[in-house]
Amino acid sequence: MALGTLAPPRPPRAAPRPARSSRSSRSRRRAGYLMVAPAFLHMLLWTGLPLVAAVFLAFTSYDILSAPEFVGLANFTEMFGDPVFRRAVLNTVVYAIFTVPVAMGIALVIAVLLNGNVRGRRLFRTAVFLPQVTATIAVALVWLWIYNPRGGLLNAVLSFFGVAGPNWLSSTTWALPAVIAVGVWQGIGMKMLIYLAALQNLPPELYEAASVDGASKVRQFFTITVPLLRPATFFVFVTSVIGAFQSFDQIYVLTDGGPAHSTTMITYEVYKSAFREFRMGYACAQSLVLFAILIALTLINRRVIGGDRVTA
Repeated sequence: MALGTLAPPRPPRAAPRPARSSRSSRSRRRAGYLMVAPAFLHMLLWTGLPLVAAVFLAFTSYDILSAPEFVGLANFTEMFGDPVFRRAVLNTVVYAIFTVPVAMGIALVIAVLLNGNVRGRRLFRTAVFLPQVTATIAVALVWLWIYNPRGGLLNAVLSFFGVAGPNWLSSTTWALPAVIAVGVWQGIGMKMLIYLAALQNLPPELYEAASVDGASKVRQFFTITVPLLRPATFFVFVTSVIGAFQSFDQIYVLTDGGPAHSTTMITYEVYKSAFREFRMGYACAQSLVLFAILIALTLINRRVIGGDRVTA
């Protein structure tokens, strides 16, 4: 046969995928579903179903003892016309405005300092983080003693300098700032830990190049550290705002919402409506408003900060 008539060689045929690999893949998927199933069922049982029930009950009059009675938007109409609830929303916003940025700024500075070669930094990290893992009730009881007008630590320190301290938790002027101070102090630890973890993942080459170019530590902080920490800042801000809007324990122990509703928060009003007045439908309506506020703040913060973008 002539060379020109020779047929080109056929490419080798791909070997068929063994059936064992396909069975192994399906087995891994089933194992994964089985591992996820307990967490999914737990979330469905303790989060999904209560959320659906809260949405339903928000449009009803329900006092636990009798069957829910549909009332439409009556709960929301009463809520937005209630001056105490409007005061609670204002107090919660003020509390979040002061506690979140202040605690974030202090936590970031402490994280930067403790990220360096500081002697005893493990001890300092533990000391800063300790209030975060301490029960809020215990923290509130300690601060209740600190704010005590007779024999309290704060007024004792002020009297040493010749200043007469006020009755902190019984004053409509000083009660909310006193509660805000407790929130700032207790919230620094977790924020510091998150920032510290993020700082340890930043590339050191950028700081070395900036040092060669003559950039000071302060300039490196604002031009390198802060922009690169944008994802961590987004996460810290969202979780901190949610935590601030859900503050309840310290309010309950320190002031019980007083004096004259000067420290009442949305969560405290929800508690009071549900477990003191037994108006479960009204409390669910208040909870939905709180949920809507948190969703709106999260979306606004995502657009402003852009937690999914990293710039240097």
